[in-house]
Amino acid sequence: MDAHVLAAGTSTTGWVVGYTIGIVIVLVVVALVVPILLLARSIGNDATKINDALTQAVQNTAPLGALRTTIEHATTIIGGLQRGRARLGG
Repeated sequence: MDAHVLAAGTSTTGWVVGYTIGIVIVLVVVALVVPILLLARSIGNDATKINDALTQAVQNTAPLGALRTTIEHATTIIGGLQRGRARLGG
């Protein structure tokens, strides 16, 4: 019985195959995850630049909010000019 136990104990082919498959799986996962992490880092770096540009765009276009008021005043002025022209006969 001891010889049978020794014969079973000396075969490590299953362990070698198992470890090899495990290492291959780990390498595949690393090969897939690393580019994703690098892309996420790149997006994170670009996000701050994009946010700064959008903040600047908000500041640059803020005066456009007063455009409605300008249009209303211009319309009032044009109406007054038209009434004046009509009274003068032109």
